This record gives sequence, structure tokens and C-alpha cells, in this order.
Amino acid sequence: MLEHGGRLRAAAQRYGIPENEWLDLSAGINPNGWPVPPVSAEIWQALPQDDDGLVAAACACYGTTRLLAVSGSQAAIQSLPSLRSPSKVALVAPSYAEHAHAWQRCGHQVAGVPAEEIFQADADVKVIVNPNNPTGKLFSRDELLNLRARLAARGGWLVVDEAFIDAAPEHSLASVCPLPGLIVLRSLGKFFGLAGARVGFVLAEENLLQQLAELLGPWPVAAPSRYVATLALRDTEWQRATRKSLPAAAQRLAELLRAHDLKPSGGCCLFQWVRCAGAVSVHEQLARQSILTRLFEQPASVRFGLPHDEAQWARLAEALGRVER
Repeated sequence: MLEHGGRLRAAAQRYGIPENEWLDLSAGINPNGWPVPPVSAEIWQALPQDDDGLVAAACACYGTTRLLAVSGSQAAIQSLPSLRSPSKVALVAPSYAEHAHAWQRCGHQVAGVPAEEIFQADADVKVIVNPNNPTGKLFSRDELLNLRARLAARGGWLVVDEAFIDAAPEHSLASVCPLPGLIVLRSLGKFFGLAGARVGFVLAEENLLQQLAELLGPWPVAAPSRYVATLALRDTEWQRATRKSLPAAAQRLAELLRAHDLKPSGGCCLFQWVRCAGAVSVHEQLARQSILTRLFEQPASVRFGLPHDEAQWARLAEALGRVER
């Protein structure tokens, strides 16, 4: 299993600090997520139904006509490589490590390349997280669509993981789907703050969606998750307000880090990424103060998520003031 953010219980055990005393900034999830209402016992007891309104709500939200609901985009990441014969696969590095892991596990020839080289890389499949995690690099729609056309012309795929794009949907490729050779992944875990619901979507051509649906089997998303996700996707007022508040919070985080000699090397509306030689030390010093960040070994860097409220902002600022560089 690869390392991920959000492993709060493990951190509590490692540092001997009770779980309820931690400030978890490790996962890049909106700390002020969509307000989940109570879910009735009737929904908990029901088998999921494909015609419950979830797909229609997602299509309306993303501006597309066809998609497949999956158990978080992670389910698609793990399954897509098995739908293609052994191929050359190029991925942006660094990026979300599960992509490379999944393609390698299915016998594909995988190469990680810097973001500026992904368009020229020799590959049948190219995987791009947009905006990238953890660097925050944002690729334009035009350059991605041009890349898609070149790949599709020779039977290739462009896989675009848009897990962090909901705060800036104008950069999404969802509205042009379906297109030959284009696979777009969306998730409710980050922007909506519903990581525990495990709801994601795949946007692609019909034949590929059918293959993926058969591979994943019936009921990939639980009925309570489908219910909550449908309501969240329909709540356009909350989405508009959140798209206004997140950029300001991200800018505030960047300025706070910069004030403590931790200048961000990149980021997006949900996290800031600091690349520095002392990344391990920064991560450890904060952990000893019960603040959990996401540490990356290659390149040495630390990712910071957003605090939830003023008390957490003050707590982070105080802890950063104690970090020795």
C-alpha cells in the first residue's frame, strides 16, 4: 500500500499524542465541506439504484451527457489499466502515486516525466492530474485537448484526473466529454469535503464506460453515499460560495507559510506545496506539535492543507513560529 495523507490514527500512535488533539492538514480536503444532512434508516437499508438521480445531478454539475459513478476515483485508477493491452504510459512526476502504481501492476511500461516534458513523451497513454497533486501545476484546456487529439489519432488515451479542479471548473475537460481517447476522472472527496463517502465519476466514451461498469460489478457506490452526493451536486449556491472562499483561504495559507520562511513552490485552492531540503525536519517538528502535514520524499517537500477556522489558523501560525530551519 502506498503512503497517503489522512492517516491520523497512525500519527497519533507514532507520536504518542491522542487522536482528538491533532490538527490534520495532510489530505488536501476542504475543511469546510458540504453540510451533510441526516440520512434516514430507509436509505441505509436500501440497495443502490442507478436511476436515483445521482448520474443526472453529476451530468448537470459537470456539463456532460454521460458518466459512470464509481467508488471514489481511486476505483477507476485501479481498474482502467486492465482495460488496455500492455502499453507505454507516461505520467507527470511527481504526481499522485496511485496512477503509476496501477499501470505498473497491470504490466504496462511506465515512465515518470517532468510536467514540461509530458507532451513530447513517447507513450500510448498519458496520465495528467490537473491541477497536479502535489505541485499544483495547472494545464490549459487547449494544450490538453491538442494532446488528446494526437493520442486518439493513433489509438492512445489521455487520462486526466480532475480531483482538485472543482474550485476552478472553467479549466475542466468534462464539458467536452465524450471524446475518443479522453478519460476524465472527477471526485467529491476534495472540493466537497466528502472523502468518506467514496464517490467519484468517470467521463469517457460509452464503450469504455460499459467495460468499466462490468469490471466493477453491481452497486459500486452505497445508497447513503449516492443520496448525499446527489444533494451536494445539486447545491449550486453552496458551490458558488465555496469557489469564492477557497482562493482567499489558499492565498492566506501561502502568505502564512512565506512569513515563516516556507515559501510555497506550488499549490491550488485546497493546498500549498513547499519544496525544501529540510522537509523531513519541518514535518517532524510540526507533528510533535500535533499538526499533521503530508511529507513527500521525492522531491523532498511538505504539503499543507487548509485550516478549518480561526482557532486552527492561529494554532498553525504558532506552531510554524516554533519550527527551526
